[in-house]
Amino acid sequence: MKGTAPAGVTSEQEASRWVRAMFGRIAPRYDLANHVLSLNLDRMWRAQTVRRVRHILERPDARTLDLCCGTGDLLLALDAQSARPAMGSDFCHPMLTAAQQKISRHGRSCPLFEADALRLPIADGALDLITVAFGFRNLADYESGLREIHRILKPSGVAAILEFSQPGNTAFGKLYGFYSRKVLPLIGAALSGSREAYAYLPESIEKFPSAEDLAARMRATGFRSVEFLRMTGGTVALHLGTK
Repeated sequence: MKGTAPAGVTSEQEASRWVRAMFGRIAPRYDLANHVLSLNLDRMWRAQTVRRVRHILERPDARTLDLCCGTGDLLLALDAQSARPAMGSDFCHPMLTAAQQKISRHGRSCPLFEADALRLPIADGALDLITVAFGFRNLADYESGLREIHRILKPSGVAAILEFSQPGNTAFGKLYGFYSRKVLPLIGAALSGSREAYAYLPESIEKFPSAEDLAARMRATGFRSVEFLRMTGGTVALHLGTK
């Protein structure tokens, strides 16, 4: 497969359906599980992402899309720093419903739309900034995802991909591996009610390209000035690339 590969799935179409259904089931308790499992470090990772793209957000004409926006945490963080409302998109309707409720509670006005990240209803060269936080790993085809992001960015537009990564064969890496394979699925299942979803999570992280590999794929797609920042011992990486 060219992208995510849940156990027992044999095609990209099946993978897409499986991921959509899985996120639909855990949407009501998704935020709680994320904050607990990351020890609230997910807030810091999103804040670092916003800091790295703030110079774009502050431009009065900049158009921003948070792709695979989930329940809207990064979207709201972006919107708080943006001169114009940031947009959000996801292909899982229950996630968008949760995002809309959260946006309303915060008194914001971020437009949302439901769409597949591999086939977005957006014109070529329309956006200045596209972010993806912990959603790129779940795409059925990573290269198609990068091409679609590249297509809808304006020249000099920026892509920011925040995703889980592997810390390497260090003492910390081994400890993290034990946590992600043995502890995380148990806690995630208890919090979300879905053992399947949190068995998938560590497997999807292990199969995802390394930070170096993802950077190389971005360059091959046509992005320039590609760089990545490792955080929390290399368990997370923020990739930035310019069209």
